[in-house]
This record gives sequence, structure tokens and C-alpha cells, in this order.
Amino acid sequence: MSCRTLIGAVALVTLIMPAGLGRAADEAKYPNWKGRWVTINYRLQGQVIKFDPNKPWGFGQKAPLTPEYQKILEQSMAEQAIGGQGNYPTARCLPGGMPRMMASPAQEYIVTPETTYILLGSEYRRIFTDGRDLPKPESVLPVFAGYSIGHWVDEDGDGTYDVLEAETHGPFKGPRAFDASGLPLAFDNESIFKERFYIDKYDRNLLHDEITVIDHALTRPWTVDKTFRRNPNGRPSYWGTNYCSEGNNQVVIGKENYFLDPDGILMPAKKDQDPPDLRYFKKTGK
Repeated sequence: MSCRTLIGAVALVTLIMPAGLGRAADEAKYPNWKGRWVTINYRLQGQVIKFDPNKPWGFGQKAPLTPEYQKILEQSMAEQAIGGQGNYPTARCLPGGMPRMMASPAQEYIVTPETTYILLGSEYRRIFTDGRDLPKPESVLPVFAGYSIGHWVDEDGDGTYDVLEAETHGPFKGPRAFDASGLPLAFDNESIFKERFYIDKYDRNLLHDEITVIDHALTRPWTVDKTFRRNPNGRPSYWGTNYCSEGNNQVVIGKENYFLDPDGILMPAKKDQDPPDLRYFKKTGK
């Protein structure tokens, strides 16, 4: 190798190594949230999809609802008791959106310096941590998950990040509900969600998501602590991707939901339910 070539090679290595080492050092600041996280949602009376996983659904959630939206919850649960869907739009295969999506049975977190991705079965979130501000509502399209920005915090000062603080605003696409009881969010879709994600101090395989909801359906901000258990298998063979449309036997016609029996015959979902409007269907003579 000539002297000139050797000098060029050394210069190239000198230029590359600090940048590579800098990136590696920067990435080492971020926590290890790799793996499959299973949602801890206590099965009180067989109920799984709940906003506060530690309480029964419906009235047992003790949500700080305004009188207007308390009445909507009552109507929703009364309709569900006779076979209807109530105020639970996800039963029609609409996306759960925030905050319902954070009750997904399993989750995966992909942490990068610029963005943290949360994969939730058939839904996903992006939390931007690159220093950007929230966009003006009129500059983005409404989506069920909203728009999330966040920042990392080194709480104990050891040089690595411990907490991801995030804030999610709309415009949201609706309708949405807190959980399967039809526990309502305000119909104006102007919710705000503030979250703190962190690993439990005493269990490295337990992840917390403290969610605070600010919404016009509530008389005050409502905070719950959702927890997720990491699968001990570092290479799980099953991740789970669920699509509501698979095997769904609910049919919504107009404002009413009906039921398909195993033979594909349309049935009422509620007692004494009127049939759908069939004005455009004409019986042909035999």
C-alpha cells in the first residue's frame, strides 16, 4: 500500500469511528423494552377490555363522568343487556383508538432516538421524541390514535433514560369509547392523553403506562395505571395479529346492529327488534 493510500485510509477511519461510537453511546442511553408484552387486565366477572384494569367495567370503573355522559353509559349498558352494542363502536370493527387500543392483549415496543413505535395487534402508535412540537390541529388529518409527541427522562441520574413521557392530542377520528361497556368519551373528539411509561423498580419485566385522560365527558382528569408483563421467551414464536373482521357476526344496517347465525341468516340482536329497511329489495315472481 502506498503512503498516500495509507494516509487516506487512516483519515477515513478517523472520520467514521467517532460518529459510529457517538451513535452507539447515544443509543445506549435508551432502556431495553424489547420483547412481547402481555397486558395485565384482571378478569373480574370475565370482563377483559376495561380502561382501569383493576376495577370491574361499566359502573364499577367509577369514571368521573358528567351527568350527560353518565346517562350515555347507562343507556349503553341497558342496550347491551338486551343484545345491542350500546356505545361501543369497536364492536362494529372500527379501530379502538386511544385509549382503548392500550388494552390490546399484547404489545411490542420499538425504541429509537427519534420515535418510539408501539405495535398493538392490528393497530399501532408513533410517539415522536425528536423535539418536534405538536402540530396545529388543522394541519393534520383525524386518526383514531391521535398525534403523540414525547421526551425521555433520566430520573435517577445514572446516564440512562428511565421514563418516556408522552402527550397525545387530536384531531381524533371517532366514534371512540374507553372500553367494551361503552364508557363514553366526549363526542367532540377533543381528548388529551398524558402518559408516563416506565419499568417497575422491583421487576424488570413489568412495564407501567400511567394514562391521564382530559376529556369533556369527565368532570376532572382521570388517571389509571396499566401494566404489561414481558414474555420470558426472548424469541416468542407467536406475536398475535387480530382483525375484528375475522369471524365477526355483527351486521350494522342504518343505526341498528343485527346478528348472523352460523348459516349466514340475518337475525335480530335484541328482543322485538324491527327488521331492516328492505325497500330496494324486490321479490321476484316464480
